[in-house]
Amino acid sequence: VQLVESGGGLVQPGGSLRLSCAASGFAFSIYVMRWYRQVPGKEREFVAQISSGGVTTDYADSVKGRFTISRDNAKNTVYLQMNSLKPEDTAVYYCNARRLSADYWGQGTQVTVSS
Repeated sequence: VQLVESGGGLVQPGGSLRLSCAASGFAFSIYVMRWYRQVPGKEREFVAQISSGGVTTDYADSVKGRFTISRDNAKNTVYLQMNSLKPEDTAVYYCNARRLSADYWGQGTQVTVSS
């Protein structure tokens, strides 16, 4: 099982980034996919989730209206489009696949929002 995040980097406040998470080794299309983020010294926090079919999404209040989660089940990939980025969005972003007792995590990708 692998989840590989990419797309992180340094961006100025107000800018945009698109994160990708490529999945392999499990039945991606039947898993709910989530993005989390973590700042050193703080607990990992939920950012967004998308249902297995991509119809239903949910977001943390702090990112609603700015971030969009999507998925392409043909490519086994989930995305996080991040717009209007703020310095407080700086964190390591992780993708997560969860279903019943299965719980998979990627290695994370750093997002830094700074001028």
